[in-house]
Amino acid sequence: MISFATDNVKMPPISRRLIREWVRLVAESYGRVENGIGYLFCDDDRILEVNRQFLGHDYYTDIITFDYSSGRKISGDLYISLDTVRSNSEKFGTDYSEELHRVIIHGVLHLCGINDKGPGERAKMESAENKALELLKKLVENENKEN
Repeated sequence: MISFATDNVKMPPISRRLIREWVRLVAESYGRVENGIGYLFCDDDRILEVNRQFLGHDYYTDIITFDYSSGRKISGDLYISLDTVRSNSEKFGTDYSEELHRVIIHGVLHLCGINDKGPGERAKMESAENKALELLKKLVENENKEN
């Protein structure tokens, strides 16, 4: 099950049903099955608090992924700062919705075993994000055709 919650922010404009289907398909493409993912959309104050408390980091980030996966079953809690997503979309000149979806799937890709800290790993993560975003576009197109 995939759940969505907020902490001190309004729920972002996403299709929960479509996100659930998308996450399931992306997980399957890596030989994984979704087994409980909790998204918590929050503000910069909350993400900084989580960063300090659990990771010992004193900086803002767009997402923090807590991985509880076991074997093929992926599960975790994903904290997403909507403030940082917005500032990143402005900084990189990307659409807010696209940046938000990139971050939403970024955490899932971590749960699937893709890292982004070591040599060459960032490029692999970006490639996986772009592939997943293309899949989302196809899902949206198919949904629009049906309606």
